This record gives sequence, C-alpha cells and structure tokens, in this order.
Amino acid sequence: MTDKDYDDIPGTYVFDADRSREGYWLNQFCISLRLADNRAAMREDPEAYIARFDMSEAQKQAIRDRAWNQLLELGGNIYYTSKLAAFDGIAFQDLAAKMSHMSRDDYRQMMVDGGRKIDGNRSKSEWEGK
Repeated sequence: MTDKDYDDIPGTYVFDADRSREGYWLNQFCISLRLADNRAAMREDPEAYIARFDMSEAQKQAIRDRAWNQLLELGGNIYYTSKLAAFDGIAFQDLAAKMSHMSRDDYRQMMVDGGRKIDGNRSKSEWEGK
C-alpha cells in the first residue's frame, strides 16, 4: 500500500480501496460467520475453517489471537470483523471498548459525552515529545 495523508490519523485505519483489496479474503471469512453452518464448522475445527480462505499468515494469526485492531490494519472492515466478535459472544459496544483499550463503562461514557476529544488526536505529529 502507498502512504496516504490520512495515515497520520492516530488510532485508526482508514478502510480505503487498498485496504479493501488487502482484506478481501479476511472479510469474506468474517462475513461467512453470519451463517449457522459456517459457525458450526468454525467451532468444530477452526484451523480447517480458516484454511478455506486465501488469507495471509498475518491475517490468520490475527484471527487466532483475536487481535481486533490488527485485523483492521490488515484490511478488515469493522462491520465484517464484528461478525467474528459476535461469534465469540462479544457485543459491538464491548468490541469498540476493547479496541479503544477502555472498559465498557468508560467507553460508553466517552460516547455519551460526545466521543473522543479532538485535541491531541488529529495527527500523530501531535504525539511527538509526549
């Protein structure tokens, strides 16, 4: 992937055309879990089920580790990767809290209060020297 101006946004990975191409099979894996037969196959033999999809080893490992933010970095779309979280019984709000390194209650309160503060979160360059 080529560097883009928005790569400087801290704490997020913009899902653009390049990430979409990189994550195609990862997202196909995740969305497949919407079907009961596929969830059963994943529960029965996770490695065999994961092997059905032409993913990179890094993507497969991120699935095994449930490395939620890394899944996005490797081309996962949040709406697709949330299917894997749902497979594990994780509600979307809990997933967002995990990805933000916050407790569920702290994450909820942050959102009730209007979301993450913009100061210090516009650019990674704002973090330099801190």
